[in-house]
Amino acid sequence: MGNITTWSAYLEKFEEILAQEVAQPPYDNPMYLDYLKLNRSRQKRWLKTLKINDELTKKIQSIDEKQTWYLITEPWCGDAAHNNPFIFLMSEINPKITLKIVLRDTPPFMIDNYLTNGGKAVPKLVTRDKNEKDLHTWGPRPQKCQTLYEEIKVKYADFEQQKIELQNWYNKDKGESIQKEFLEMLD
Repeated sequence: MGNITTWSAYLEKFEEILAQEVAQPPYDNPMYLDYLKLNRSRQKRWLKTLKINDELTKKIQSIDEKQTWYLITEPWCGDAAHNNPFIFLMSEINPKITLKIVLRDTPPFMIDNYLTNGGKAVPKLVTRDKNEKDLHTWGPRPQKCQTLYEEIKVKYADFEQQKIELQNWYNKDKGESIQKEFLEMLD
């Protein structure tokens, strides 16, 4: 799999894209470049402020066999900016977990095997055991947020309004939903 990378390389990708003299697609579209800048800022904020709760920390520490967590994502994705930092920090709790970042829009297109309602929604986390057998999938956002997303998609045709509603949800939730879902998933 040629596009699999590490968390630090993923973070560096934001800087590489911003440093390009001639932006490459999709970042040649100013809208995508704005998303990238906003997402970089949001990720940095989450990485400084978030805390994985004690119950989930204990659950992750109790994983006793190697796992690989494949996080399918893209720098332009707004939901990724809110969820990826939590997934990264969760993976850091236990040395038996290896986090690998897989870019959605680069071959071999791992996302094609993990569609959400027929779409390539990210972030998507695929956890696999030491034999590369799927254990769990999660994403592209916490279920309460997914329900809200489906409601506002019908309610607001305007994409900007949808983004504002989702941003407000993430700010209010403060990562509680993703942690609750991971606690249940890992049980």
